[in-house]
Amino acid sequence: MITMEMVKELRERTGAGVLDCKKALTEKNGDKEEAIKYLREKGLAAAAKKAGRISAEGIVESYIHGGGKIGVLLELNCETDFVAKTSAFKQLAKDIAMQIAASRPEFVSREDVPADVVEKEKQIIRTQALNEGKPEKIVDKMTEGRIDKYYKEICLLEQLYIKDNDKTVQQVIVEKIAQIGENINIRRFARYELGEGLEKRQENFAEEVMAQINS
Repeated sequence: MITMEMVKELRERTGAGVLDCKKALTEKNGDKEEAIKYLREKGLAAAAKKAGRISAEGIVESYIHGGGKIGVLLELNCETDFVAKTSAFKQLAKDIAMQIAASRPEFVSREDVPADVVEKEKQIIRTQALNEGKPEKIVDKMTEGRIDKYYKEICLLEQLYIKDNDKTVQQVIVEKIAQIGENINIRRFARYELGEGLEKRQENFAEEVMAQINS
């Protein structure tokens, strides 16, 4: 079984992302040394070294969808103004802004989710599991699994990338770090939806955004 302690230790040794460390450990059946080798072979450890560097340059990208129905502001950082002006960096910012519009993340990473929000969600999940008749001895394990799924829904970096569902947003960023040679960091974002919180007809904005990407 791959534990969070194992993932944390591997992350500290390589600097690679949480999801990449977990995948490496899973692929190598918990063998830390083999997992380190796996990350290096994939170029993720090298990219992670760059991820420790200061990234104070970048751009603020805006994206408006559906004739003004959804608006996104995103601050994407890199290390130099030169990279910030490249087409590759600008395209990445645009793609991530569209991701935010379509997938409705609430936080950048799981580290940004307040502890009280997580605890409240755990209580809801635990109660649901008990109401489903699950034995109490396995409810805690089920709760952790469902919380992990919850993070993947609300945390931008853990969401499946809308342009390639075989990757997460974090994995796409790591690949760009390796390609560009500079640290890249999503600092913050804001998503606005017309009439949000008001009663209205349901619209599938994710499908609309995907249709625009593929057009």
